[in-house]
Amino acid sequence: MNTVATIKNSLQQNDIVVETDGNKKQITIPCKPVGQGSSVNGAELLFLSLATCFCNDIYREAARRNIIIQSVEVTVSGEFGKEGEPASRIGYTTNIQSMASQHVIKDLVEHVDKIAEIHNTLRKGIDITLSTE
Repeated sequence: MNTVATIKNSLQQNDIVVETDGNKKQITIPCKPVGQGSSVNGAELLFLSLATCFCNDIYREAARRNIIIQSVEVTVSGEFGKEGEPASRIGYTTNIQSMASQHVIKDLVEHVDKIAEIHNTLRKGIDITLSTE
């Protein structure tokens, strides 16, 4: 699965496109009130990425197990220190609404926590390289 995210920002203009395997989607994020940069910061988007990954994976894995899920709520929180420092104390909570038993949902949640790709990427750590054009 090849994934690309692009942001092109200028005064009062914020164009954001995400793409996976050729499926492009535009995301609307307003500019900062001063007009340059995004009104949503990278930390918020990182935590949203974790929440989105877990949410999507719950539905995917529930379908594989023939579990019907009515709703999923995921809240991710953490702290950032000084500029340049990585986040600390990242954690998340989830609330799954389903007619399935609490035991079945607990097993599903624990399974997804182990296989969620974004979570595992951060847990493992990965080199990020800059290519200058």
